[in-house]
Amino acid sequence: MAGCGSWIFFLTVCAVTLFGASAELKFTIPVGKLFTYELMRETFQNDFEPLSRLYAGRLYDDPMVFKCNRQSFPDLPEWLRFTQRHPYDNGFLYGTPTSPGKSIIEVYAVNKRSYETARHIIVISIIAEKMLPYQAEFFIKLREIEKVLPSSVQVEIKQDLQNLWKTENLEIVNITNALDRGGRVPLPLAGHYEGVFVKVGSEDYFSNCLLRVLTPEHQKQCRAGAKVKVPGGCNFCSIPSNCITWCKTELFDLTKQEPATPAPTMGSGILETGGDFDPPESPPSRDFLPDYIVTVIVPLILAIILCLLLAYVMFGRREGVVKRNAKTNQIQLYHHHTIHENTDELRNMAGSRGVSPPLSTLPMFNSRTGERAPSLQSDNIPLIMAQHDPYSDTLPRK
Repeated sequence: MAGCGSWIFFLTVCAVTLFGASAELKFTIPVGKLFTYELMRETFQNDFEPLSRLYAGRLYDDPMVFKCNRQSFPDLPEWLRFTQRHPYDNGFLYGTPTSPGKSIIEVYAVNKRSYETARHIIVISIIAEKMLPYQAEFFIKLREIEKVLPSSVQVEIKQDLQNLWKTENLEIVNITNALDRGGRVPLPLAGHYEGVFVKVGSEDYFSNCLLRVLTPEHQKQCRAGAKVKVPGGCNFCSIPSNCITWCKTELFDLTKQEPATPAPTMGSGILETGGDFDPPESPPSRDFLPDYIVTVIVPLILAIILCLLLAYVMFGRREGVVKRNAKTNQIQLYHHHTIHENTDELRNMAGSRGVSPPLSTLPMFNSRTGERAPSLQSDNIPLIMAQHDPYSDTLPRK
């Protein structure tokens, strides 16, 4: 029995290994149609620990991080994008191919608990198909890209746009995050979203509600920044978060677009026979003396003139002391000299401490008679009276 159990265990491991090694998903999508694939964490969880569910009955819900790239290339094709908000969320591959071809995508899942790695291969075959002639792009303000990519949400948005377009023949062409179109990152608060652009196409012409976007009145209101009201009878959003922004609605009529300019024809790269090569002559000689005079000599002369003018103003126009005293009134000049003499006297008095202080600074000075009272003999009086300490007798004496 032990040997039989070992063989069963070995065969199970081999089967799981072979199944994981040969796991390859194939998709065929037309050009100009939206491709969406959800990377389920449950699928990769089974690849990490398949035997824990069979024998131990344990179910894990580990955080995972997905890495996607084109085979033998470091990044994805230019038309394909990947998004995953959180390790506990599923990832999404989405995009709209623009040309036929084949893309092989490698998907690596990293288990953040056990740090194991699983690898899946996705083969996307793109076939050529005629583009839908009438397309319209809508901006949904209250949505984020990972909340719109699930198929159930796409069905809800598609139903509202079918009622707006008044046709059942409607296909989602592309879904783009507003951040990829130059939008700003919203504040991390409730009620603030990144916004999504949803582009749809149809074989039928636009409805009257959509054609109102092209009217001059509507465009004038949008340019003025006023809050544009929903045209009458054109509000078809069953869920408030799926309502579109009318000022950012654009219509595309591919039937009226001019064909692209053909690419230039490539030649052989060999010059035609037309004689010997005649190089251009050297440019004529040029006299740089006028340029030197204008750029160096003239500014230098102007600087010298300004320096001489400044020196004349500073030194040649100053009045002498004798000339200034002759023009001053004698009374004013005497008053000025008196102030200077008194100032010098005060400075000398402050410099020598032996001079008796002014009478106005002495105590008990009578300003009317000039008499002063005899000063108190306070040399023997201490500033702080000593107090008797009752414990001073108990202190040791030297």
